[in-house]
Amino acid sequence: MKFNTALLHGDFQGELNTGATTTPIYQSSAFAHESAERLEKIFHNQAPGYSYTRISNPTVDAFEKRVTALEGGVASVACASGMAALYNAFCNILRSGDEIVSSASLYGGSIDLFRDLEAFGITTHYVENNDLAAFEAKTNEHTRLYFAETIGNPRLDVTDITALANLAHEHQVPLIIDNTVATAFLVKPLSLGADIVMNSSSKYINGHSNSISGIITDSGRFKWDVEKYPGMADFKKFGPFAYTAKLRNGLFRNTGACLSPQNAFYNCIGLETLGIRMERICDNAAELARFFVREYPDVTVNYPGLESSPWHEIAKKQFKDRFGGILTIRTGSKKRAFEIINALKLPLIISNIGDTKTLVIHPESTLNVHSTPEEKRDAGVFDDLIRISVGIEDVEDLIEDFRQAMDQSKPEKSEE
Repeated sequence: MKFNTALLHGDFQGELNTGATTTPIYQSSAFAHESAERLEKIFHNQAPGYSYTRISNPTVDAFEKRVTALEGGVASVACASGMAALYNAFCNILRSGDEIVSSASLYGGSIDLFRDLEAFGITTHYVENNDLAAFEAKTNEHTRLYFAETIGNPRLDVTDITALANLAHEHQVPLIIDNTVATAFLVKPLSLGADIVMNSSSKYINGHSNSISGIITDSGRFKWDVEKYPGMADFKKFGPFAYTAKLRNGLFRNTGACLSPQNAFYNCIGLETLGIRMERICDNAAELARFFVREYPDVTVNYPGLESSPWHEIAKKQFKDRFGGILTIRTGSKKRAFEIINALKLPLIISNIGDTKTLVIHPESTLNVHSTPEEKRDAGVFDDLIRISVGIEDVEDLIEDFRQAMDQSKPEKSEE
């Protein structure tokens, strides 16, 4: 099945007892069983079933199965937020003294998380994305994972997943990819060699800004060396499910960052239109980017779909014919950036991406407010930058709105 058909008719069902086409919302904290023996087997992973929603829930399970099929993995674990998913994905295999090598162009919240991990003795080394020599130079006997975003947010650099995965595997460490901005519509990182993929499903997967959530999907292919990853020793017996089994039986259940059934239901509904939304969003973003290039040569436009993008060739290789729903413009000054944002009538000023509506934000004063000047520069965040998450509106209306906002503003020299 092709992308949109698979979203609707994949190997998952609604509710078989009633014929409901969508799994209902099982808004229950706990689940009763016919005997103590049965519940014992469930707790010992000797029988399928549900005991407590912090651990698993039928509605959440339905969402996890859909994303597993979407990303081409063996299993998924849904969390309460994208940040909870990142924390669980990393700390499932990390311990004090371990090190991470990461692309420097990250979402500001991810940088904040890596800073928090320092208190637990976990060090992160940042390098230029796709600079394989820099990744290798920072790799040592303490390195336990590589990390990058498919499309950096908001730098919009595109990771060469295959090349980075090959390098990671040469050093016998897994590659974890944040696929939030690209989504499986543009690329499936696991098919290019990544070992674990994470999505902030609050964004494009949900699509309507009504639920916070994140999800981790494991490829099941990485060979865990128990000397390097001693925490995996008790879970090697689960074969390709080792990583997920450890996560479910440890950090995930014990930290309690579980997804609510209600939000899992909203995500299942959103997933069904992911393909058609992304088609429209990507096409609108490309047209809006071309509009800025054509009519406003005084601003710097960044979009992977433009030939002027340093990452255009990698994007063409990995994404084929569409390039995502986010673009940025540098306006020359923070003052002008604020003037443009405030003059817009259609886009919402929101710290989110992936909505049906177009969203704008000034990252330097919001999302990256805790980042150092060096971290901001490496992430592509400047005082005159506007990030635009394009929606599904009629692109002609978006263009006219941005035109009137741009024409009201006055170019100035950046304060950068």
